[in-house]
Amino acid sequence: MQTSLRTDGDTPSNRAGLMRRLAAAAYDLLLLIALWMLVSALFLPLNEGNAPQPGTPLFSAHRLALLATTAAFYIGFWKFGGQTLGMRAWKLELIRDDGLPMTWLDCVRRLLASLVSILPAGAGFWWLLVDGENRTWHDRLSHTYVRKRT
Repeated sequence: MQTSLRTDGDTPSNRAGLMRRLAAAAYDLLLLIALWMLVSALFLPLNEGNAPQPGTPLFSAHRLALLATTAAFYIGFWKFGGQTLGMRAWKLELIRDDGLPMTWLDCVRRLLASLVSILPAGAGFWWLLVDGENRTWHDRLSHTYVRKRT
């Protein structure tokens, strides 16, 4: 099996483990909840101060706005800095296998690959525990990895 390790001294021991990634994800979730609340508040005046009801076009628009907010959060942070705020707090950074800066396509690919990792009961995330390079499925599918910043 061909290894994807770079030659600049990066090793699996520099890769972020599960607990550190989960801690960063928890921080990011708190920020996302605040953003979701803000986006949801923007929809209240459109429905006489009430939450959009399932089955209505406004409900679908609301869900789409929440999805777009989530995608913009991750893609924006990964593209402009290689780390979300949670990753920054836990001293983690997202790196392409070849060491080049993240492109828009790389960020979208990673976000979509994350869905593949999470859908089967998070199996793609748990894979990190048995992977010799400390990588998740979405790390591998997007040709990226998360490492500890020094």
